[in-house]
Amino acid sequence: MTEEEDGLMRLDDFCSACSHVPVLFNCLGFAFKFAEMEYVAKVKDLEEASKTFDTLQNILDLDVEKETVKTPGSHSRNLRRVRQGLDLIRAIFEQFLIADDYSLKDAATTAYTEVCAPFHTWAVRTAVYAGMYTLPTRDQLLLRLNETDQSVEKNMRRYMEASRPIIEYIDKLYIQRNIKLDW
Repeated sequence: MTEEEDGLMRLDDFCSACSHVPVLFNCLGFAFKFAEMEYVAKVKDLEEASKTFDTLQNILDLDVEKETVKTPGSHSRNLRRVRQGLDLIRAIFEQFLIADDYSLKDAATTAYTEVCAPFHTWAVRTAVYAGMYTLPTRDQLLLRLNETDQSVEKNMRRYMEASRPIIEYIDKLYIQRNIKLDW
């Protein structure tokens, strides 16, 4: 059965796709270095899990059974963190494309506030907001991404369109198992 036939997402395919995202965090510079390191560590954990588990559902079901869904280091918790990373990049791109004069600092601050800040402690939020002042300018980001205004819009929109259904799919997996998304 293929993914489309059985509605299951293969963990190895998911990890393969997610392994391309760290370059985006890296282009954001020092302000997102911690997020990049955290994201990479979580994807590596899931890659290792893909040697044992076939699908995202498998890791969630095992953690539900063991009551370890929200336990630090569990695959389900790591999947949740990877999902947040994907959504953070999506939100940054969305905000970045709103207007030509919208700064990356403003875009990243708004995106972080929406996607991650509700789940972080005051100390983490304060550090992240302080780090926003070290973000590259819009032109520096385009240079780091090796993009023009036209190509960056096309590629950011492609990422946003590709990531939305994956983010929704992951959220649905948790909701189907009566796991709230407020963590």
